[in-house]
This record gives sequence, C-alpha cells and structure tokens, in this order.
Amino acid sequence: MGFWLAKFIFIGPLLRLLWRPWIQGRENIPDDRPAILASNHLSFCDSFFLPLLAPRKVTFLAKAEYFTTPGVKGFFSRMFFSGVGQVPIDRSDSDASRAALNTAVRVLREGHNQLLGIYPEGTRSPDGRLYRGKTGVARMALESGAVVIPCAMVNTAIIQPPGRLIPRLRPRPGVRLGKPLDFSRYEGMSGDRFVERSMTDEIMYELMQMSGQDYVDQYAAKVKAAEGKDIGFGSRERDGVRGAPSDDVREIGDRVPGTRAS
Repeated sequence: MGFWLAKFIFIGPLLRLLWRPWIQGRENIPDDRPAILASNHLSFCDSFFLPLLAPRKVTFLAKAEYFTTPGVKGFFSRMFFSGVGQVPIDRSDSDASRAALNTAVRVLREGHNQLLGIYPEGTRSPDGRLYRGKTGVARMALESGAVVIPCAMVNTAIIQPPGRLIPRLRPRPGVRLGKPLDFSRYEGMSGDRFVERSMTDEIMYELMQMSGQDYVDQYAAKVKAAEGKDIGFGSRERDGVRGAPSDDVREIGDRVPGTRAS
C-alpha cells in the first residue's frame, strides 16, 4: 500500500510534473513471469525514477537496519523505504550475500509477475562510466527462473551527480528497457562461477550498448576505495587518509563483456 500511495499520490505526481520522465521499451516487461530489472547506477534518484516509470511495482533490497531503527527517525525510515518499494534483507543467514540472495529469490517467487530491481555494479558509478557487474544478479536469475531485463538510466547523472543534494530540473530523465534475457539454458547450474560470470558479462554488455557508457573492467567499489572517496546521498567527495589514488585506478580495462554467453 505504501508503494502505491507514494507512486500515485505523494511522490509520483510531483516527479512527473517537475521532471517529465520518459520510458522506452515498456513492452519488454513480461506479464506472465517474474523479471529482474538490472540497471546501471548513476545517481541516487535512479531508485525513484525507475519504479515510477515501471508498469508494475518494483521491489528493491535494502539493509534490515532501515526497517528496525527505533524512534521517530526509524518510523520515517520505514515509511520512506517501504514507500519506494524496498524490502529488508532477511539476515537469518549470517552470510550477507546469501541473505540478500534468499530475499531476492523469495520476492521473485511470491507471484508470477514480480519485478525485482537490482544494480549489478553494486554501487553508484563514481565517474559516469559502467563498471564490472557482480555475479549475484546471475545467481538470482538461476535460482528463481526469472528473466533479466537490462535497464539503462539516462540523464540522471546530470540531474543529480554524486554529492548534489537538490536535483536539477533538466534534462529530462529517462529509462530504456531492453529485450528480456532468458538464461533457462543454464538451469541447474547455479553456483558455477564461470556460468555466472558469463551471464553477468552478457547483462553488462547489453547495458553498455543501451547506455552508451564506457566500460571499465573493475569493480566500482574498489575504485572508490582506492580513491579514498566516500560518496553518498548529500555527501561531499573527500580525499582518503592513505594518500593519492594509484595511477592505474582509472584506466579502462582492455576487456569488455562478450556479446553473448555461449
């Protein structure tokens, strides 16, 4: 209920009025099976415009602490994250990655047309380029049987780059949805790291083609750590205490994801 109130009454109408967001490829979201929306991640506002423009509810995973903090702050935290379609990660498993996987698979299996939103890069891009995807998205697809829909966010990095609190009103943000990627040919191969890497690279290749971003064969989180930056919503970039970043941190990798997994 909180998601629909936020989308159609409290938040959605204001976003549509001020930014006039657009979407391409809405027809690529299947009506008869669960799907994972695998998106590039350029800005904090990605998590607002993607569920706003999707034809059905999009569920994102969030830390359980967002839903369990006590007091007034905790109340508003629960209201906000529930309102934008996020669910807490089930931490009954001590392994954080397994807990996230279990929660994602549970969400996808709750109905025949569930949509799960995920950012395969694991964090926002530090410089607007597309970084290496983590294989969790592949395992979620294999264990749930869901198709993966590449999703390219457009112009959100200009509207609200890292460190900017108030978004700009222009240019218009948009979402491009690609054709569903069906990995049923790998059924039963969850846990095979070569298969999961091949699937993830296929997803990232589609994102690279759709978004026009340069590809970097490194994990974005490692690049941020090497640069000593802590970039979050409303934060300012700051230099780390361990000195300047190494010269090779920003080099684009020689390898790009293959066109198709075989």
